[in-house]
Amino acid sequence: MKISLTVNGELRESEIEPRTLLVQYLRENLALTGTNIGCDTSSCGACSMHLNGEAVKSCTILAAQADGCNITTIEGLAKGGKMHPMQEAFMQNHGLQCGYCTPGMVMAAISLLEENANPTEDEVRVGLEGNLCRCTGYHNIIQSVLACAKGGN
Repeated sequence: MKISLTVNGELRESEIEPRTLLVQYLRENLALTGTNIGCDTSSCGACSMHLNGEAVKSCTILAAQADGCNITTIEGLAKGGKMHPMQEAFMQNHGLQCGYCTPGMVMAAISLLEENANPTEDEVRVGLEGNLCRCTGYHNIIQSVLACAKGGN
């Protein structure tokens, strides 16, 4: 089947199999490998990206369901060679270790701040609870989100 979607500001049209997951489409058809596959069960959030402005787990959506939608992946955040403030906050506050969960965490965190621009630490923890990190104790991830919320990196 043919789909048409806007990915990181660019119109993309493709022929796909109806069973193709959105995460597979992004990685295999568009070579956007920042969106990671971590669990295949929608438990980890490594595949989180924005679909029409909402953070979603792309392993839970068929590419065909995204037909006509606007998608932003981690690769689409930087503008003019400058990282998104959340990416900068993660870097400055050491909010990553191996980096595998980081794209999904960043996408979820951006969506969280769009809903609540000044969250408490507990609100950040609840807002990111669908995203797992196997390396850290989450302290620096939470600090990164809070730093971005306060406008500091």
